[in-house]
Amino acid sequence: MMLDKNVLEIFVTLAQTRNFRLAAEKLGVTRPAVSQSLRRLEDRLQISLIQRTTRSLSLTEAGERLYAEVAPAVLQLNRAVVEIAELAGEPRGRLRLAVSSIAERFINGELLATFLQRYPQIELDIFVTDDEFDIVAQGYDAGVRLGETIAQDMIAVPVSLQQRQMVVAAPAYLAHYGTPQHPHELLQHRCIGWRREPGVAPYRWEFAEQGRAFDVAVNAQLNTNDMGLMIRTACAGGGIAIGMEETYRPCIARGELVPLLEAYLPAFAGFYLYFPSRKNLAPKLRALIDHMKV
Repeated sequence: MMLDKNVLEIFVTLAQTRNFRLAAEKLGVTRPAVSQSLRRLEDRLQISLIQRTTRSLSLTEAGERLYAEVAPAVLQLNRAVVEIAELAGEPRGRLRLAVSSIAERFINGELLATFLQRYPQIELDIFVTDDEFDIVAQGYDAGVRLGETIAQDMIAVPVSLQQRQMVVAAPAYLAHYGTPQHPHELLQHRCIGWRREPGVAPYRWEFAEQGRAFDVAVNAQLNTNDMGLMIRTACAGGGIAIGMEETYRPCIARGELVPLLEAYLPAFAGFYLYFPSRKNLAPKLRALIDHMKV
């Protein structure tokens, strides 16, 4: 037997106040509306729930049993509704994100720290991955990836400027092995390659010359999926590496690495925050979008 939640809530309030007028005021309805709801409930159950006189109101045995069973559920439902309404109003709750390991601006710490300071009621749960990742199937709110890798059915919001790859090497390496002048010369050099995961072919280094794109399958002496290891090895003179410009800029500024082949590395679309739909966008995700605007 299905019962209207509103009717049950009126009954619970009436049982708590033991007064039709007070129940009506608490619920924001008229006194006749309370009486009619109680009558419908009793008719539906075919049993009296409340004994009432001109001076007092009390629960019958059936009313006591119904109140004991229903009151906790009504309280829990109302609490859930209030909590959801709060989530829809103020940025709060857990925000789950799947983020590319090369989204330097996002994961360098500063942006996340200022976001958490601004929104103390939001808890970030970030999974750093470069694998193919279905954010919907895995229960994530959004992801951060290069625009070219995002599925077309996703909503994508730019969260970085245009990006550019950079080829770098330590001054000590260049002094010993020389400086390549063209990407094809990388085949004669010790290189540090990137492999997304075991069993997958290493990344082919991408370049462009006179508007024509091409790639080079370098003979990497070291392959890894850890950008930090690539950086440290390159700085130590272990070979030539490739990666996002934002990743290597601090090392270049300190003189630890030197940029190479810049004429062959054009800019391309940058990183995007992506998610399934704009409809009823959660305030916690809207807050992140606004915080990351460039």
